[in-house]
Amino acid sequence: MEIYSAEFKCSNTRTEKLPPPVLPEYAFIGRSNVGKSSLINALTNKKGLAKTSQTPGKTQLINHFLINNNWYLVDLPGYGYARVSQKMREEWERFIRYYLRNRENLQCVFVLVDSRIEPQKADLDFCFWLGENGIPFVIAFTKADKQSKVKTLQNVKSFKDALLKYFEELPQMFITSSETREGREDLLSFIDEVNSRFEKPVS
Repeated sequence: MEIYSAEFKCSNTRTEKLPPPVLPEYAFIGRSNVGKSSLINALTNKKGLAKTSQTPGKTQLINHFLINNNWYLVDLPGYGYARVSQKMREEWERFIRYYLRNRENLQCVFVLVDSRIEPQKADLDFCFWLGENGIPFVIAFTKADKQSKVKTLQNVKSFKDALLKYFEELPQMFITSSETREGREDLLSFIDEVNSRFEKPVS
């Protein structure tokens, strides 16, 4: 898939104000500082589309970006944010999970996981929650350029082993780098394939 247009459409926490659910939609989420904004910018070939920051919890709204005028990329607030209040964390979690459970045109959730570290409870718990709720998801391991390929594959295997304790079948997984663009074409091909099967929800 070639990306020829990527534009910001809206930000909010009220699901009733989201764009009409007539186009396929893909949500990106992960722990704070996982490199989500950088990956989104690399994926869309548009530097600055998603705002990057060294401060955890920068994304605080549901952000919709219209890609090629025929699908949405959705940037969701991260989980595991360390520098926000408990009340704020609970509020974010409530509207994020409501969105994920109820958004009828949501095709898949991209769960971003830092490839440099061992499996984290927050990532595993979120994957388990998606599985329990029947929400389709894949794993995108980020920052693969920051270490050796051997180390990345070791951490990916550890994550797979952790998931297999609860899942009979593993979700599809991608190894990515926003710096080298590794995995970019694989992600876009996956989205293109899912788009080809999309059926517009009946109103």
